[in-house]
Amino acid sequence: MYSEDDLIPISALSDFTFCERRAALHFIERVWEDNVMTAEGSILHERVDDESASEVRGSVRIARSVWLRSLVLGLIGKADMVEFHKTATGGVKLEGVSGLWLPFPVEYKRGYLRHELSFAIQLCAQGICLEEMLGGNIPSGAIFYGKTRRRMDVVFDKALRTETENASRKVHELIASGITPKAEYSKKCKLCSLLNLCMPKVSSRVSNYLMRAMDSASDAKEEAQND
Repeated sequence: MYSEDDLIPISALSDFTFCERRAALHFIERVWEDNVMTAEGSILHERVDDESASEVRGSVRIARSVWLRSLVLGLIGKADMVEFHKTATGGVKLEGVSGLWLPFPVEYKRGYLRHELSFAIQLCAQGICLEEMLGGNIPSGAIFYGKTRRRMDVVFDKALRTETENASRKVHELIASGITPKAEYSKKCKLCSLLNLCMPKVSSRVSNYLMRAMDSASDAKEEAQND
């Protein structure tokens, strides 16, 4: 169980799953930089993140920009949208509203419909927060993709819940360590808003150069000792 002072943003889990160094740059070194993709994502979130824009569509109540917290996982943040579906059994009670309602978190992302583990973990964390706050079991949620304007349902099965719990624990450990992992370039680096600050290609070359230099110095020292 974590204290209020130990809570970390839910979004840190998505960062960490995408790249541990990215998470460290964000939440240890406090480095932030926008690119076209993050700017588009911010615009998309601005459109949905209106706390006053709650609505009712038939048997579905919609709440936007919902604050979430879990002391078990040590997380805090906002859900872009939570749908509450009226149900006969298995739901939760809402203040001032009769009946039972099943929460269904929806996370908004830019881009095209696709499966991304980092997004699924972030969404699952929202579901776990809602379970802790409201009680009951939340079996699934959805990710809405802005480019295609379609959404993908995500089932919060045992495997995904375990991945989410592990990610939360590891992010807490990473932040507590205060150590930023070394940069390692991969194809996904092109998608990262921190590419120009992280400089993974340069960092990798410098690291490799230093390692070779240290190996050469060690070999030279060993040869000198053997002469």
